[in-house]
Amino acid sequence: MSHSERLLEASHAVAAGRRAVAADPELSRWVHEVKHWQSARLARTHADLLEMPRYRDAARFFLEDLYGAKDFSQRDAELLRVIPTLTRLLPDAALATLADAVELDALSERLDAALATALRPGATTPLTEAAYARAYRVSAARAERTHQLDLVLTVGRSLDRLVRHPLIGRLLTSMGGPARLAGLSAMHRFLVDGFEAFRRIGGASDFLRRIDARERLILGRLFDGIESDWTIPPVS
Repeated sequence: MSHSERLLEASHAVAAGRRAVAADPELSRWVHEVKHWQSARLARTHADLLEMPRYRDAARFFLEDLYGAKDFSQRDAELLRVIPTLTRLLPDAALATLADAVELDALSERLDAALATALRPGATTPLTEAAYARAYRVSAARAERTHQLDLVLTVGRSLDRLVRHPLIGRLLTSMGGPARLAGLSAMHRFLVDGFEAFRRIGGASDFLRRIDARERLILGRLFDGIESDWTIPPVS
């Protein structure tokens, strides 16, 4: 399957998943709760990266734009419209990065909905670590959660490679005006923010190593049945 085909398939999956959640107000409320709880947990776990000048922008991009509690409906709608244009304009490496990012988005949406569904019968808000941990284990297999983390790292490594090609940066900058005129400002902003955040790092291997080590340890704690203190940030 080509990168443009992967991008189109994942974009439709994201849009369909969000429509299904929006059609169920109670599920939508729980998905919103899950996303905000996870965003707060990620911010605690990676607080040092958010405070370090070198890594701050990349950490924000990961926690807010790549995975966060924002309303991404405008970006999703724009992406479906702009895929043919992106296929013509972007080099293969950039298309691959974008396809990986949207596949991650689609998987995260599905896992969040499953976790929210598992929480609905008995959990109360605000969520507790124990309630989240139990829903986490029953809502998805360990292999699915591992794949989600692997995709996060794949996107990060792809962005790290892309920023070494100045032509891509100039191309994204030149697309700004046409993107705004075409009503594609949210999609363009997402692409530019990711590129610029990783360009400023000057090599993302240590940044990605820290995220990998911490999130893999937390994933293991959850599937090992630990229900308290599992969100304590692991040592780098």
